[in-house]
Amino acid sequence: MPTITVDIWSDVVCPWCHLGKRRFEAALATFEHRSSVTVRHRSFELDPGGPRQSDLTIPQRMQRDLGLTPQRAEEGLRVLTALAAEAGLEYRLAQARPVNTYDTHRLLHLGEHRGLGDAVRERVMRAFTAEGADLGDRATLVRLGTEAGLDARDVEALLDGDDFGAAVRADEAMARRYGVRGVPSFLFAGRYAVSGALPVAELAELLRRAWRDAA
Repeated sequence: MPTITVDIWSDVVCPWCHLGKRRFEAALATFEHRSSVTVRHRSFELDPGGPRQSDLTIPQRMQRDLGLTPQRAEEGLRVLTALAAEAGLEYRLAQARPVNTYDTHRLLHLGEHRGLGDAVRERVMRAFTAEGADLGDRATLVRLGTEAGLDARDVEALLDGDDFGAAVRADEAMARRYGVRGVPSFLFAGRYAVSGALPVAELAELLRRAWRDAA
């Protein structure tokens, strides 16, 4: 029986990425060969040169970086929040503050290494999109990691050093090779690359196409 891989690049401070993850999971759940699909989550920093601490919320960043009025920014977040709700996610983005996510991505790799990748990823994503958690704060990362099942001492040791830094950079280098410039981005079977939180039906069709090719 053939197998296929799906590589998913995302950043935890990208609200569209949590929605994209949930939609992909829904597509995979309906795929009859899902047991033969290997999903590999990849690191991507939307703002690799950004500060580890920031007072700017997502609405303020939208106004500064995109030139939106406060009303347009609010409306955009209202639409995104409604889409997230349809996927079973609760978003409270008005207080979310995007920061540098290098250490958070290293934490995600630690989670994968410990067999807790999805638990850590879900906890961190929910903390950002629903709780306004400061992902640039060391104590916050330790707390989130332990709530997802990691040992606090392991998280503290990670943050004291540079473990999994090479893995983060390797994911980002792979993204460049495939022309990934935004997230979420999906690569099916190393052949079909798409970007955006696509509808479940489109993601399901890409799974079927990749399977047909592999078969």
